[in-house]
Amino acid sequence: MALNVYNSLSRQKEVFEPITPGHVGLYVCGPTVSGESHLGHARPFITFDILYRYLQFLGYKVRYVRNITDAGHFEEEGREAEDKISKKAQLERLEPMELVQKYTNLFHWAMKQFNNLEPSIEPTATGHIVEQIVMIEKIIQDGYAYEVNGSVYFDVEKYHRDFGKKGIPYGILSGRVLEEQLETTRELEAQDEKRNRSDFALWKHAAPEHIMRWKSPWGTGFPGWHIECSAMSSKYLGERFDIHGGGMDLQFPHHECEIAQSTVCHGHIPARYWLHNNMITINGKKMGKSYNNVIKLSELFTGTHPILEQAYAPMTVRFFILQTHYRSTLDFSNEALQAAEKGLKRLWEAYILLQQLKSDPAKAVDTNADAQLRAWAGEFGDFMNDDLNTAKVLANMFNMVSVINSFRSGEREQKTLTPETLAYVQQEMKTYLEDVFGLKMETTGDNNKLEGVLKLVADIRKEARSRKDFVTSDKIRNALAEIGITMKDEKDGSVRWEIS
Repeated sequence: MALNVYNSLSRQKEVFEPITPGHVGLYVCGPTVSGESHLGHARPFITFDILYRYLQFLGYKVRYVRNITDAGHFEEEGREAEDKISKKAQLERLEPMELVQKYTNLFHWAMKQFNNLEPSIEPTATGHIVEQIVMIEKIIQDGYAYEVNGSVYFDVEKYHRDFGKKGIPYGILSGRVLEEQLETTRELEAQDEKRNRSDFALWKHAAPEHIMRWKSPWGTGFPGWHIECSAMSSKYLGERFDIHGGGMDLQFPHHECEIAQSTVCHGHIPARYWLHNNMITINGKKMGKSYNNVIKLSELFTGTHPILEQAYAPMTVRFFILQTHYRSTLDFSNEALQAAEKGLKRLWEAYILLQQLKSDPAKAVDTNADAQLRAWAGEFGDFMNDDLNTAKVLANMFNMVSVINSFRSGEREQKTLTPETLAYVQQEMKTYLEDVFGLKMETTGDNNKLEGVLKLVADIRKEARSRKDFVTSDKIRNALAEIGITMKDEKDGSVRWEIS
């Protein structure tokens, strides 16, 4: 089965066929580094990390470009256009690029905690001012942008009228009808500069007190939000590339505006496939400052936000996100995260046991278990090829857990698996859990020390048992139990422990 993805542009699943065989160009909108990344940011970057990993697993050479928005990204809804970076820098009494570096470092730290792979290229908006100006000049030259008082605006209605005849209207991605947008758009501040309410800024004039500013043919100013992605994606992936990704909240206006800008400059839509992940809600509510439910990633990992009942490890959060299909809404709650924590622990313990199992030629093959495990593992690729359905892969893995655990519990102690099936299932579990899903065992320096101490205690207890010193052996086991560590003796002579 070939890889199929849901293309937001066509609103249906399509077989993925790269422009250049064996190569994939992937562009994902990165963070605006005017503040620390929060829980909502975790989902797109984990989702597209999975896509990046899976494309590589399928054998593609992938160029993954994820930008950093360190200038521009001003709001036009309900207030005078403002540069978020400059505003936050003034509040924190930092130089703008000092603020940018601070939050870029925090973003990279969080991505590392999630075990996300680094992109191939991570361009910044401030590093591509020239490319943005060149694109704006081209759009003006072609008659689809105009300058007013040192600011440049994209003429949405003219674009819609001309390119709509070519089958590329404004709204082609989001499905929004321009005429309806014009009827429902509020009268906003600074609208008098625009010819039409729907027009968006390509370049904004900077007042003398504005900190981040660059020279341009239209005077000193700073770039709009949308133009940066058009400029950087075309520079590093070409005028037409394979996949553009991002959160569903970027579909309009950001990606819609990207399409319009790039289409004017290059004559066609920039990406063939547009993939969007759905949102994370918290206890059924959208995240927002007014709800006091915006959880920063550092707060999530330390449990310091008032909503949180405890700290949640990065792998627990990653696993929680993978349990739901990326295009479905995902509701965050303490109960859901705690269930994910327990589920991941159970799955990982079974995975470790699976890697330790050996086929025993002296025992009869359990044909039922052999066939079940092979069948479940054999569906991993089918589910991933069906629009990256990580939820179904994990469901199959949990089906496998009970069978795997039965070999430890003694239920199947007189049975075995064929060498071929065991090797196949071990490899598939490793490939999908670690390589594709990017999950790993949570380890810290303290955990490693505890592991070493427990192994030492287990060895001491084993020596006591070999001397038939059951008083000492039981004393060790009971003392550990009192502090929440259960030590269990397995039939094969090994010892395992559980920490509650």
